Amino acid sequence: MAKATKKSSGKADEQEVAAVTTPYPPDFLEQQRELLLEERARYVRSADALRAEAESLANEREPGDVQFDEESGEGDTLAVERERDLALSAQARAAVDAIDAALLRIEHGTYGVCSVSGLPIPQERLEAIPWASERVEYKAGSFRY
Repeated sequence: MAKATKKSSGKADEQEVAAVTTPYPPDFLEQQRELLLEERARYVRSADALRAEAESLANEREPGDVQFDEESGEGDTLAVERERDLALSAQARAAVDAIDAALLRIEHGTYGVCSVSGLPIPQERLEAIPWASERVEYKAGSFRY
């Protein structure tokens, strides 16, 4: 990792601080950018399809329709399926937001720098989860995409 020095009051008491610029070469960053764009498109398609399916399920049943026969549980099943599709769509949209943030980090030259510690995120982690913004040890316990 590159180190920056900070001088205070012109004296020789220099202090090391973590650099906030990417530790990765331009070819790796370009490869990651392309991968992020592909993943973004996939998540957008998924979110749109899930939302459309949820809307379709909502339209299948008129408000106030109640059945009192052997299939009376179907309405509840449709509601559960609709809620599941909406939740999955929201998760896909959250992944798109994380990908957009990673694309901005590439643009700003901070991709691959842990947002918590300022240390480099290992390349293996970025290859597995290109939108990662934290090192694994800082991500524990958080929502995972």
